[in-house]
Amino acid sequence: MIQLTTKWGEALTNPPLPEYPRPSMVRTGYYQSLNGTWQYAIADGDKLPKKMEGDILVPFSPEAYLSGVHRQLLPGESLWYYRTFAADKDALVKNHERLLLHFGAVDQICDVFVNRQMIRTHVGGYLPFTADVTAALKNGENSLVLRVKDETDTGYHARGKQKLHADGMFYTAVSGIWQSAWLEVVPQRHIRRVRATGLPDRHAVQFLVQAGGAKDTVTIDVLEPAIENGDTYLSDDPSLVREKFEKGHIIASVTGHAGSVVRAGLSDVRLWGTGSPWLYWYRVRMGEDTVYGYFGLRTVTVESDGKYPRICINHRPVFEKGVLDQGYWPDGIYTAPSDAAMIWDIQAMKDAGFNMVRKHIKIEPERWYYHCDRLGILVWQDMVNGGGEYRHWYVTGFGNLISQTRFRFGDWTYGLLARENPAGRREYVREMKATIRLLKNHPSIIVWVLFNEGWGQFHANEMTRIARRCDTTRLIDEASGWFDQGEGDLRTVHNYFFPKVVLKEKHRAFAMSEIGGLTRKIDGHTAMLEAYGYGNKKLSGAELNRRFRKLCDTVDRLEKKGLCGYVYTQWTDVEGEVNGIYTYDRKVRKIEEKP
Repeated sequence: MIQLTTKWGEALTNPPLPEYPRPSMVRTGYYQSLNGTWQYAIADGDKLPKKMEGDILVPFSPEAYLSGVHRQLLPGESLWYYRTFAADKDALVKNHERLLLHFGAVDQICDVFVNRQMIRTHVGGYLPFTADVTAALKNGENSLVLRVKDETDTGYHARGKQKLHADGMFYTAVSGIWQSAWLEVVPQRHIRRVRATGLPDRHAVQFLVQAGGAKDTVTIDVLEPAIENGDTYLSDDPSLVREKFEKGHIIASVTGHAGSVVRAGLSDVRLWGTGSPWLYWYRVRMGEDTVYGYFGLRTVTVESDGKYPRICINHRPVFEKGVLDQGYWPDGIYTAPSDAAMIWDIQAMKDAGFNMVRKHIKIEPERWYYHCDRLGILVWQDMVNGGGEYRHWYVTGFGNLISQTRFRFGDWTYGLLARENPAGRREYVREMKATIRLLKNHPSIIVWVLFNEGWGQFHANEMTRIARRCDTTRLIDEASGWFDQGEGDLRTVHNYFFPKVVLKEKHRAFAMSEIGGLTRKIDGHTAMLEAYGYGNKKLSGAELNRRFRKLCDTVDRLEKKGLCGYVYTQWTDVEGEVNGIYTYDRKVRKIEEKP
């Protein structure tokens, strides 16, 4: 592997990523980022080593260059983290408050200890979790220890594109903390989650405030909509959100109870879209607790234009010009070097002519989705792959061949599709539901992609029904690429090698959810000597752009025949895969043409 760096990694600060990590649910009281220098050790077995090995920069995984460790955690090993933090337990008790410890994501199995007391265990490398550490605290300095294990591609847990031996379209595995960690003080009775669902056709917004079963009274205020430039949420000081809200104009106020749906009518209705990403801000008060967040008003439907079913935003057809985004960085792997790096990616996608991004088999930190919301780009969100060892001859080879036909092969063949383990199937369902709950507030997300190319796929029709019960406001692509089972709102295929044709359906919109993959290796900006791609890697820049233009013209003409959109593979090179619009380090734009 050749180490590449981005300009943001080269300008890295410590602590990294200091911004408030949860834009959809901001508290303005005590908040402490735990990003920065921790101590670490990697050891066999489960026992805490007598001595730490050195420093690690959180939230970069030990495999990442920016972590300072540069070591792969292997199955059977334990990755240990250690640091201290200060607390005033007497003050917490006196004020009837709790101290919560938050992690955006820790891959893959994590045990949390405070002052040698085990607080909780979390399984799953992509979803956030919280631990109430109050009972284990003492006045003054407190110790925080994490024990992390990662089975990567030797187990059935969700792992996405991670592989212990990276090659081709599979990339370096990460482990441990890879999203922000932080502490916050909350009242004894506090808000746990706020669900805000815009109802533009009814000129209203619907809230559900969850507070651990409490039926406390909640008061919700809605601020006039604004197109944000992001200055407030780019700060590491959440109190600026409160100041901003207090200076705004409240257009709706409603009172209800936690655990019950509360609806507020809106006289000033401004729809969210890619050209006008209007966001409404809200404030929720429950007893001593106050949180701030935002929502957008938009509908996502499949509607007929009189001839073909179309993907519609706010009841108007929108032809989706998308780009596949793996979310990998050469210096941070799974973790962007900075907030500015995430913003650059999203804005550059729009500047390159795309109105949609397919987030491929990865869940990003919530700030990434916030920037999509405020900058105005549509998101197709993949669930994360998992399961046993992939049968490439079947899921890739055979699946590719049948993708251009109407033949349908069942997805109950657990062995062929790498879902033999019943625990793995149950875990997928839990994590699918949790992913939808986590990201449901973001107006930019318009499609849930449940399975990709049959990898770990099972009972897609049943999974579609479960996902639909979790969220009725978005479209579902039950099987991106192949092994379609006939349900969901979209029929999508991956077509890199065949003539481009539309497989028309009466009720489902048709899209090509992966095309292109045009390759070009740029010396000095490629992470592996052995480059991988779907074609000639020695194309000139002019020839690469000519082929891209020809491809885009071809699929654009198919819009008249019922095509509703496409996803070009891909936004950047990743490690040895050199089919990006940009190089892996984001320093060279290989394709200058716009779709």
